[in-house]
Amino acid sequence: MSTFELVETTGDLALATWEKLKGAGRGSPVVLGVLGEGDFVSIETKSVSPWISCRRTVAEILSAANGMLHPRDLVSHREREYARVLKDLNKLLERAPNAAVPRIRATNAEGNGHDLVREKALAAIQEELKSLPIEEWSTDPLRGLSVAVDIRTKKPLAKVYIALIPTDDWTTIPAHLHWGGWNDCPPAEYHVAALRSWRERYGAELVGLSFDTMNVKVKCRPQTPEEALELVREHYTYCSDIVAQGPGFCGLAACLIADPWWYFWWD
Repeated sequence: MSTFELVETTGDLALATWEKLKGAGRGSPVVLGVLGEGDFVSIETKSVSPWISCRRTVAEILSAANGMLHPRDLVSHREREYARVLKDLNKLLERAPNAAVPRIRATNAEGNGHDLVREKALAAIQEELKSLPIEEWSTDPLRGLSVAVDIRTKKPLAKVYIALIPTDDWTTIPAHLHWGGWNDCPPAEYHVAALRSWRERYGAELVGLSFDTMNVKVKCRPQTPEEALELVREHYTYCSDIVAQGPGFCGLAACLIADPWWYFWWD
């Protein structure tokens, strides 16, 4: 378990407090939002409770990150995940050919919806595991320091904590917090590699983390639609929910050009 200093503030002052703490010489700050029961940080003990069963040391995580090239190695990681899921699905169908499959809805040219028959549903699932869908949605993603805001009321939280991680390299924060490695969220070393790559290419800084959300602020934005779409594909590989449950490829590309905040959320 890792321990660290926690600074209490309010949601409306969180970003300004984070800026001040960057030069305080007390470690690398990261806004954690409000901490409550079930969060990965304990207020009482100022300790980290990793969600993953394999509790590697910070040094082991950073050693893995040091040998990575982002996004190439993340793509390889996703391909291995998809291949494993597809293999498990095929094994299940071999053991139980009539096993229930997820209900999948489709819409015809007239706009009428219908459930796909079993064979077509299975084909759709397997195709989704092999390709990256490109869709256009209209919903804007969350912007700014969302971990310091109540997502229901859109108002700043009354109480926010900023952790001071004992490192001069803020890209290693996910390793120190053992953050990641659950559901579709990549293991910690992939976050470290991604943050290092984005720092070099876009002047990125990690500002906020919650148990399922990351807020990153960049100094350099993509300058053309082509560059933005390429970056969106990279973001999709890193965190598919921000596209699949957000503005889609084109909508997110427009946001990346217009806004310095990057939002990631893993279901």
